[in-house]
Amino acid sequence: MIVLSCKDITKSYGIDVILENVTFGINEGEKIGLIGANGAGKSTLFRIIGGELEYDSGDVFIDKDKKIGYLSQHLSLNTTSTIYEELLSVFQDLVDMENKLSKLEVSMAEAYDPSKEDYHNKLIHDYTLLNELYINRGGYTFRGEISRVLKGLGFNEDDFSKSIDILSGGQKTRVALCKLLLIKPEILLLDEPTNHLDLDAIEWLEEYLKNYKGTMLIISHDRFFLDAITNKTMEVANGTTQLFNGNYTQSLEQKKKLYEEQLKAYNLQQDEIKRQEEIIKKYKQFNREKSIRAAESRQKALDKIDRISAPTKEGKAARIQFFTQIKSGNDVIHVEDLSKAYGEKQLFRNISFDMHRGDRTALIGENGRGKTTLFRILLNDIKADAGSKVLGKNVFVGYYDQEQSDLDESKTIIDEVWDDFPELTTTEIRSALAAFLFKGEEVFKVISTLSGGEKCRINLLKLMLSQSNMLLLDEPTNHLDIASREALEDALLGYDGTVLVISHDRYFLNKVIDKIFELKEEELTEYLGNYSYYMEKKTNPYRFELEEEAKGKTKTQIIQDKKKRKEKEKAEKELKNRAKAIEKEITDLEEKLSKLTEYQCQEEVYSNIEKSREVDNEISSIKETLEALYAEWETYME
Repeated sequence: MIVLSCKDITKSYGIDVILENVTFGINEGEKIGLIGANGAGKSTLFRIIGGELEYDSGDVFIDKDKKIGYLSQHLSLNTTSTIYEELLSVFQDLVDMENKLSKLEVSMAEAYDPSKEDYHNKLIHDYTLLNELYINRGGYTFRGEISRVLKGLGFNEDDFSKSIDILSGGQKTRVALCKLLLIKPEILLLDEPTNHLDLDAIEWLEEYLKNYKGTMLIISHDRFFLDAITNKTMEVANGTTQLFNGNYTQSLEQKKKLYEEQLKAYNLQQDEIKRQEEIIKKYKQFNREKSIRAAESRQKALDKIDRISAPTKEGKAARIQFFTQIKSGNDVIHVEDLSKAYGEKQLFRNISFDMHRGDRTALIGENGRGKTTLFRILLNDIKADAGSKVLGKNVFVGYYDQEQSDLDESKTIIDEVWDDFPELTTTEIRSALAAFLFKGEEVFKVISTLSGGEKCRINLLKLMLSQSNMLLLDEPTNHLDIASREALEDALLGYDGTVLVISHDRYFLNKVIDKIFELKEEELTEYLGNYSYYMEKKTNPYRFELEEEAKGKTKTQIIQDKKKRKEKEKAEKELKNRAKAIEKEITDLEEKLSKLTEYQCQEEVYSNIEKSREVDNEISSIKETLEALYAEWETYME
């Protein structure tokens, strides 16, 4: 059943047509990835569907029985609330029920007066109905659900009481996403939901959305995320949309096949047109009445055919290539016992690692762990509290800053690049800018007017022109569309220098990276492989013992490590068993609570003050136990 459809939607800004006669339908339960180049109109289409933007013509249909939820840049959060209060507001009806139930419980605890039998009966009746409604709507689980979603998206319990007005833009976006997931609309519109999330949070959100029962439309450049969640793909290009069955990767195969079929049909028709034109030309050359009539007849037939348009190719991506001016030594960087803290917040301590020429390594870890800080220490921008780092011979470092803080907002594009590389000629500068899709008058745009993707391309161009032999890249794929991400990946695969990159883009990490450093407070752990290998090792840590031998460990060390792993495995098993036992205990207690509530409403109980007080005390005791069990259960789920 179609729950959302657009028919002939058109939207223009002045003479720029963003969407033209866009038509599609989405069935209930479908999970659709919306892809396309930056500026293609994806967010415009979302804002139209979400009711935030007027359109020039066409119709939008949304099933009146379905609630729609839209995660956009325009967040509707109460900045005077704390994070927890804001999410608790989603369940205001349950909070109100709790207050009413508490008042009813106080009234029910009053001494039974036979002369007010109707009054007591009404109390019992009202309490029974309200309590049943409260249970059915998740009254005993919604607080646990709030905590689960907040922790899943990267907040800890210390954050729950923070006021929303002191949060960063990224944190506010995460709160808005938490709120939207708790509302559980039947139709979910998500615009770049993985922005501002670390890898753990992205993976949690991925699993959550896989099990989401509603209909979803997701704008994302995260190809790994799209492949994991979506079952259809819609591409926005040249003002129109095209729908493919399957996830992102599957849509590429369909798109390639469709392009080949369209190209074949176009070429066949062009060959036939050329053949007919040659025949018409020959008929005309005969210059006889019969041949002229034949030529005119064929020309009329040729004019009437429905001509096939040449299929359009992929939109152009920046032509990125990284070169090294000087080859570095084999030992590129040595870091030993490095530590850094800000006040009481310890980012990391005593971490050590080495990098060699040609390494392509990713630095991953939770948000706020200090990955960017480590980069700035390597760049000598800030000092470490302890430890040392040594660059190897002839190592020249180039840095890509995800915040684009090194760009002068008041300069034009051409001046921003030329001022950093004054030795280049006009032709060389213009050619380099053209390779990064800045052509003609566009090079005179002021930096402050550019999109995030355009600023990214400028910084990547400057990095390319620097010819550095070691690249420190902080979230280089943020703000880039898929075509530009793939161009960057190919450039790094062909680069003969050394790369250390911070990234949450798992598709990128799989394709480009051959080693992963996982940063934690007390250690930096090295994994010899790409992201998929890293996840396999994390999930099944005892499978790769040969890797330990490759690091030069003795047999005694390996035996000791194996013993430690077994002890750890046993402890983890005990924790899982305890979590399962708690879940069963919670289920049993909730069932007992439900029965006691029903029992409390029977005349033999509420008419007997002693018996009523006894049941009421038991109910209160069970509720307290349940709260404690939920709290303990959450610690095992973290």
